[in-house]
Amino acid sequence: MDTEALKRTFSRRESLRAFRVALVVGTILNVINQGASILATGEVDILRGTLTYMVPFFVASYGAYGAYSGGNRNER
Repeated sequence: MDTEALKRTFSRRESLRAFRVALVVGTILNVINQGASILATGEVDILRGTLTYMVPFFVASYGAYGAYSGGNRNER
């Protein structure tokens, strides 16, 4: 495991970038997945909503880690 890549991945700059991605993408996905329920009953599935924001955060972080660790070295 590349500790320097992990430090850069979870630096303030990269964490804020991943957070912004999660905020935008998570909001769009929540509207798609729960929009009708929110408008009809006003109820929100908190677990589903939380996961909807977490997934884009971790995907963006994983992408940063791949970039910093040279994750494309195995390509032919």
